[in-house]
Amino acid sequence: MGDIRSRIQTPLLAVDVVLRMNDGIVLIRRRNPPFMGFYALPGGFVEIGETVEDAARREVMEETGVSASLVRLVGVYSDPDRDPRGHVVSVCYLADGHGELRSGSDASDVQLFRPDELPDLAFDHARMIRDALKAMV
Repeated sequence: MGDIRSRIQTPLLAVDVVLRMNDGIVLIRRRNPPFMGFYALPGGFVEIGETVEDAARREVMEETGVSASLVRLVGVYSDPDRDPRGHVVSVCYLADGHGELRSGSDASDVQLFRPDELPDLAFDHARMIRDALKAMV
């Protein structure tokens, strides 16, 4: 029969987190391509054996230095063209951040932005933030 992984190709799975702190949204400046130098939500790829919830908390800690309390699912973003590296499906969460911000791993900088003063963002992260903000009203 063979291993199912050798017969089926699927998109990569990622997580992104709309992280609230002090009435703002935490964004990281990407250290690596694609969108190097652009601001983005904290996030990254889910590791084998890891839940998406654990991946979201891990990525927030690695990239921002704060712990994340997941509040709710914002949505699943699956447009095959959303990532120039290939088909990546992202599960996006809204979370509250706790701790002291400091950039790490894939982030060259981490900053807090007011929701009405966001910079240009990587990927489809502006859409994710809009969806999260609509759900908070």
